[in-house]
Amino acid sequence: MSALKTYSAKSGHFVPVWTIEIQTLPDDTDRILDEIMKVHPLSYGRYRRNASISAIGRETSQPEPGSTTTTHAEDFRAGDTETYPMVELKISIDRDMAVLEAVMDAIHHAHHYEEPVIFLREDWASRAAYDPNSDNPNRWWNNGRGLPSKLE
Repeated sequence: MSALKTYSAKSGHFVPVWTIEIQTLPDDTDRILDEIMKVHPLSYGRYRRNASISAIGRETSQPEPGSTTTTHAEDFRAGDTETYPMVELKISIDRDMAVLEAVMDAIHHAHHYEEPVIFLREDWASRAAYDPNSDNPNRWWNNGRGLPSKLE
C-alpha cells in the first residue's frame, strides 16, 4: 500500500491516476481531446476536459523501409531524417483498465500517425479540499488580478 493512500493534509489528498502523454501536431490537440471526450470526461476535481499542452517543440525520426512514410510520401528515402513540429498533450484518468482501453482507442483513432508516441505512467494526482468561497488571498478571485487572459 502506498503511503499516499493515508496522506491527509488540510489542503486535500491524492488519488491514483494514469498519466498519458501523447506527442502530436499542435493543430491536432483539439481533435484528439474531442475524441477522448466521447468516452471519458477528463475530470479533474470539478472541472472537465482537463489537459496540459506543451509549447511547440520538434520530433524527429528516420523511417525504415516499409513504413507508412516510405509508402505514402513521394520521393522519401528510407533512413532519411524527418523533423516536424510537435507538442506533448498530457491527460490523466482513473486507474481503470476499461477506461484506459477506451481512451487509448479514441487516441489512436484521432491521431495522425499509425504509430503515435504515447507514454503511460502511474501517478498520483492532487485533489484539493475544495472551497469556492475561500478567503485565501492567493486565490484568483481574491488576489486582485483575477483569471489570466485566455489564449483562445
